[in-house]
Amino acid sequence: MYVESITLLTKEYNEYTVITPKVLDIVKRSGVQNGTVTVLTKHTTTGVTVNEALECLESDIENFLGRLIPEDYPYSHARMLRDYGSTAGNPTGHLKAMLTGNHCHFPVIDGEMVRGGAQEIYFCEFDGPAHRTINVIIQEEK
Repeated sequence: MYVESITLLTKEYNEYTVITPKVLDIVKRSGVQNGTVTVLTKHTTTGVTVNEALECLESDIENFLGRLIPEDYPYSHARMLRDYGSTAGNPTGHLKAMLTGNHCHFPVIDGEMVRGGAQEIYFCEFDGPAHRTINVIIQEEK
């Protein structure tokens, strides 16, 4: 197994970043010829999803999630958390992350990550700006 991390400093509260080129570079560096690659975020208010990289589609995704999970809803999570010693103000981030998922998988064949022509890997920030870490895990076929 080969593991490498991608670190990002997001700039926006909600942000969509294509990380496909970084993942492709990691797959190459791994030396794995046949197996699988998993891309996994380490944060509960971020997501990893696969879609076509178009600005208009990113806008549609953001608008869709905003309609499903409005900022002004009276969420239970928006309250004082004694364990943290502060108010939880990120319920929408948790819910959006739940919908987008926290990982994706692709096969690796002959040293190349296999994906559809329009498939790009997005890192989705729903509680930024923040420092974020994404693990890329490549498992070799035995």
